[in-house]
Amino acid sequence: MNVSIIRRIIGYVLMLEAILMLAPALAGVIYGEDEGVAYIITALICLTVGGALSFKKPKRNVFYLKEGCVATALSWVILSLFGCIPFMITKEIPFFINALFETVSGFTTTGSTIIDDVEAMSHASLLWRSETHWIGGMGVLVFIMAVVSLSGGSNINLLKAESPGPSVGKLVPKMKTTARWLYVIYAAFTVAEFLFLVIGKMPVFDALCTALGTAGTGGFGVKNNSIGGYSPYVQWVVTIFMLLFGVNFNAYYFIILRQLKKAFSIDEVKVYFSIVLCGIAIFFLNSHRLFNTTGEALRAASFQTASLVTSTGFTTVDYDTWPNLSKLLALMLMTVGACSGSTGGGIKVSRFIIAFKGAYNEICSYIHPKSVRRTRMDGNTLSEDIIRATAIYIFTFAAIFAASIFIVAIEGHDYMTNFSAVLAEMNNIGPGMSMAGPSETFSFFTPLSKCVFIFDMLAGRLELYPMLLLINPAVWKRS
Repeated sequence: MNVSIIRRIIGYVLMLEAILMLAPALAGVIYGEDEGVAYIITALICLTVGGALSFKKPKRNVFYLKEGCVATALSWVILSLFGCIPFMITKEIPFFINALFETVSGFTTTGSTIIDDVEAMSHASLLWRSETHWIGGMGVLVFIMAVVSLSGGSNINLLKAESPGPSVGKLVPKMKTTARWLYVIYAAFTVAEFLFLVIGKMPVFDALCTALGTAGTGGFGVKNNSIGGYSPYVQWVVTIFMLLFGVNFNAYYFIILRQLKKAFSIDEVKVYFSIVLCGIAIFFLNSHRLFNTTGEALRAASFQTASLVTSTGFTTVDYDTWPNLSKLLALMLMTVGACSGSTGGGIKVSRFIIAFKGAYNEICSYIHPKSVRRTRMDGNTLSEDIIRATAIYIFTFAAIFAASIFIVAIEGHDYMTNFSAVLAEMNNIGPGMSMAGPSETFSFFTPLSKCVFIFDMLAGRLELYPMLLLINPAVWKRS
């Protein structure tokens, strides 16, 4: 294990976090809030510790996938540990586990909260919550790769460990340039949404926090009713951008290069929008009687479909009050998630495509034993390694999911509360159902359950294996 390179990466992460905390500190100054001081203090702590960790150059700059996974998992854990300090200093979230839960929920773009009255929080802390969504959406290490030269070709191992999807590749030959392209596209969409929201007369601060939360598909709002109190125009803008951020970013890169045929021929993107259209139709047909007008029903169906399938977690209505068919569909959308290579959560559309095609080919092999069938996606033949990795990932997800429900069930809450809460955390959705529904918070869970949720949120965001490697003693043996 190349501990020195991991140490340096963590140092860079903490220094980046120090810079990010200047924004909420500035918000504190603008709004005349003392809470801004907490972010200056924490920024100085992060800068000091980060500078000390990254000061000494590692003897070996090359690292492999093992180091990439461990560095990624450790970076996210430490990022969250330091990120929760301002909440405790300001006493807005005085207890450590609660503060850590809120911060992990932010960085992993989950959006679950233990805060019962969000509107009572300072502007500084509200901005910090939304900012964690933005940096966590595309990935903190992807950002660092975009601005800092780490270790040449080994950077791909960090991208593989942090980026969602069954396989990760470069947009361009240089990894640093790939990271920059991703963040340029990401930032451009964020600015565009912000401008559209301001045009719709949404308050500037609200528009900024909402754009940051939508970009990261996070879901932390600045109002207790999430997006429900804003105009229909604002709700449609957020709906459209949630869907856009759930698309594989490779498609946008092809569009920039004017390779429209390649962009619109990506199988995952086509299936993703098919799922969205089906979701809207079913929600609308099954729940339209609950609304006063057809337009209101269509807007609610579209918004909740976009929010659930992209794992954003914003709400305009309490979908837990919808008919059982709609609630079942909501759970299914949570599980499937968005595209790989997007900021959305879930198991990912691409994995379900691969699993479905693999199962279909297996059935055909029973009918025609001597036939040779290849699993293809986007016109390319998938290797057996990718198919095997997809099956193992889904099994591992199910195993962690089952273990988490078993532990959380010790509290004695109803099955739907436990099931939907764990599903929401592992898929980085935010709200679940029943006692963990859209109009509720996670504050009633015990510290034990919150610790389980913290692990689930990190595991879900980092594609399981980095967190599993982090707790494996064999990984820490020096090579």
